[in-house]
Amino acid sequence: MENKLLHHLLWERIRGGDNGAFFDLYKALYYDLVNFGIRVCGDAETSGEATDQVFITIWEKHEQLNRVDNVPAYLRTFLKRKILRLLERKRKINDALQNAGAEGEWMEMSYEEFIVKVQTDELVRYKLKTALEKLTFRQKQLIHLKFFDGLSYEQIAEQTQQTIKTAYNTVYDALKILRKELKD
Repeated sequence: MENKLLHHLLWERIRGGDNGAFFDLYKALYYDLVNFGIRVCGDAETSGEATDQVFITIWEKHEQLNRVDNVPAYLRTFLKRKILRLLERKRKINDALQNAGAEGEWMEMSYEEFIVKVQTDELVRYKLKTALEKLTFRQKQLIHLKFFDGLSYEQIAEQTQQTIKTAYNTVYDALKILRKELKD
């Protein structure tokens, strides 16, 4: 009962923007949540990643947080949902990679597949970040719509008030830049 009250008080202070209370709650519940997450998914890395995302979200949205009576139960539910979303995303990426094929198909590869493929090498990650910075705002926007939101070129054109050909050319040019930057 004493911990429940302490967690509740820390939660209320976090809602008010107290970063000290945030770190106290983090210290008090982090390892319990990671262990819970491991029981949910069987993977310590996924559990740790999801737990980190839960706490990041809490701090980023502390002003919009609702009152919570049982903070650990609330966070376990939040964590479980976060883990399920992460596992689904990883499953989709793995499926896409299995369907990706050989190196010559990088231009046809989705943005997420492309990112996953290059994440194994720190230098390549740096090059990717640099390459993404070379894209225009519009190129980044259309890449996101095409590969993260999964929109067709027709849907992208409609949403951005461009012609289908312009949308296609913009995405193609962005992929060409990414490919060129990563080849060097």
